Amino acid sequence: MCDIDIDLPPLDIQQKYVDVYNAMLANQQSYERGLEDLKLVCDAYIEELRREMPSQKIGQFLLESDRRNDLDLPVDSVRGLATSKEMIPTKADMKGVSLASYKMVIPRQIAYVPDTSRRGDKMSLGINNSDEPLLVSSISEVFGTDLEKLLPEYLMLFLTRSEFDRYARFNSWGSARETFNFDDMCDVEIPIPDIKVQKAISDIYAVYVDRKQINNHLKERIKSMCPILIKGSLEEAGA
Repeated sequence: MCDIDIDLPPLDIQQKYVDVYNAMLANQQSYERGLEDLKLVCDAYIEELRREMPSQKIGQFLLESDRRNDLDLPVDSVRGLATSKEMIPTKADMKGVSLASYKMVIPRQIAYVPDTSRRGDKMSLGINNSDEPLLVSSISEVFGTDLEKLLPEYLMLFLTRSEFDRYARFNSWGSARETFNFDDMCDVEIPIPDIKVQKAISDIYAVYVDRKQINNHLKERIKSMCPILIKGSLEEAGA
C-alpha cells in the first residue's frame, strides 16, 4: 500500500472535494434512514396481525406454475433470484444456452430456489413486479396466488423476513444438498386478513421497495462520482 503513487492536490482543494462527497453521502444516508422507517412500519404491522389473528397454511391459496418459455422470450428476459429477495439480471454466461426449458414467471408471480444449503442460510427468491413475463432457471419453483384471498405482494412481506429464512432452512430436507420444495412452501403459516387490509400494508411495502431501488441507484451514483471529483480536484490544482 505504501508503494502506491497518487497525485495529491493542495489540502484546501482536497477538503473542498471531500466536502462535496460528504454532502452527497449525508443526503443518501438520510434517505436510507427514512427507508428503514418504512420497513419498521411493515414489520410492526405484521407482528400486530400475528398477535391478533390465527395463522393459516398458505398452500390452499398458492397456484403452482411450470410454464416453460413458450413465448420464446430472449436472453435479456432471464433473471437470477437473489438472497436480497429480488429478481436481478442474470450473471450467468448465457452464450449458446437454450432457453426452451427455462420457467416463465408472469407479472405478480413469485419464484424461489429450493436449494437452501449453499446460500448462507438465506432463501433466494423474488416477485415479478414488472409488466412483462420473465424467465428463471428450470430448477426454480414458480407460483402465483388466488388474488381474491391472498395478494402475492402481501405474501412477500413474510417471505422477505429473516424469520422465514430460518424457518425454511430448518425445514429443508436432503442429504447431498437440502431443499425446501413447493410442498414445504405450502405448509408455511401466516395470518391472512381481509384483502383490503392486505392491500393497505402491501402498498406501504411497495413504496419501501421502490425507495430501496432509488437508494441503491444513489449509492451507485455516488460511487461513479468519485473519479469525477478526483479529476476535478487535480484539474483545479493544475490550473
